[in-house]
Amino acid sequence: MVNVSYFKDRFEQLQGASPDGEIARLRLEGFDNFNNSGLPSLRNEEWKYTNISSLFDKEYELPGDNENPDISRSDLDAVRLPGHSIANELVFVNGLFMPGLSTIRSPHNQLTVTPLEDAARGIYKDLVKQHLGQSSMYVKDGIHALNTSFIYGGVFIHIAKGQQLGHPVYLYHLSDVRGHHMLSQPRSLIYAGEGSKLQLVETYQTIGTADSFTNQVMEVVINDGTYMEYYKLQNDTANSSQVSTTHIRQTGRSYVHTVTITLNGGMIRNNMNLILDAPGNETHLYGLYMLKGNTHADNHTLVDNQQPNCFSNQLYKGIVDDTATAVFNGKIMVRPQAQKTNAYQSNKNILLSDRAGINTKPQLEIFADDVKCSHGCTIGQLDETALFYLRTRGISMENAQAMLLQAFADDILVQIKPQLLREHVRQLITLQLFNTK
Repeated sequence: MVNVSYFKDRFEQLQGASPDGEIARLRLEGFDNFNNSGLPSLRNEEWKYTNISSLFDKEYELPGDNENPDISRSDLDAVRLPGHSIANELVFVNGLFMPGLSTIRSPHNQLTVTPLEDAARGIYKDLVKQHLGQSSMYVKDGIHALNTSFIYGGVFIHIAKGQQLGHPVYLYHLSDVRGHHMLSQPRSLIYAGEGSKLQLVETYQTIGTADSFTNQVMEVVINDGTYMEYYKLQNDTANSSQVSTTHIRQTGRSYVHTVTITLNGGMIRNNMNLILDAPGNETHLYGLYMLKGNTHADNHTLVDNQQPNCFSNQLYKGIVDDTATAVFNGKIMVRPQAQKTNAYQSNKNILLSDRAGINTKPQLEIFADDVKCSHGCTIGQLDETALFYLRTRGISMENAQAMLLQAFADDILVQIKPQLLREHVRQLITLQLFNTK
């Protein structure tokens, strides 16, 4: 049962501390929407296969405004990814951006990283006013509204016009639950100027044995001539749950490449929205979910073709074992003016257990007549002929299965372009495949 009065008290405290400005206005709008919508239930079509309400049977704490995290170097090292020594490292603890734990290696004329509240009051206030909260037009449920209700401790990232970042941007999300259940709500707004190039990588780590719930919203604005790669790695503990919305709007002709890897966790919901709002945009979405135990992963994708001559390609693959469950819901929208759209989507799954489950729902909504669009989904088991062939070569059943699954996953892994990150993920998958029994 959701403790609405607790959220109301904390919301009023937050608004009382900073009642004016664009962020306060968005918070008020968000809390009104949360009160009206409540948490999504199984009766909501977009949440038909994912029960989030049960996660709120417990009492979560929200981080304080002046949270002083007790994060050690070993805590931070546990979440660091290969290549961190040359990366811009942005650290969030319980949803709050921590400048003191973060390291910015790119020069200031290329990259600006500042608290979101400061950006809303400073030289970037017009950008914040124009772009913060745009995802609410697409994700209209109560859990998204709850994040908007508590926008504080967020981050604004600005990549200057014409700058190609030589250092990737790593975002580390740490949840410290060594004392109590924690609800973390990171918020970020990223603006990439014309002709810029950037690489974003996100990952998550829960510290402690209580339950963590991360309710995250990232909004990204891509301008003309920009090239962006985005990678999300979800390999957290069983006591962690997450709802993550990544909303990318391509306002000029640009290229976006995203890869989402989901390996471990409790309940995971990913909303990946691509808004193609300029002619000639190109976007690629890839995902791999490899689930076991009681993990539940729900991937919702949306590619909204608003302008003509755009190209998009989606490929999501799943391997589901034990009593784990997965959901894939992929939607392609083609607006009336988006003629000459080319949009493709594929979802392929392998079930390894009679107790595992997968629900997949590809969707096309086409309002233009000169387009090429296709979608498809498959759910099956490992090829018995290929297994037999490997067994006749003296390979054990377990290793034969692992080899075939590794080959199945590799279509996604090769889309991770940074070599160090790709090999890191491949190693995680190899360990999971060859050490499952």
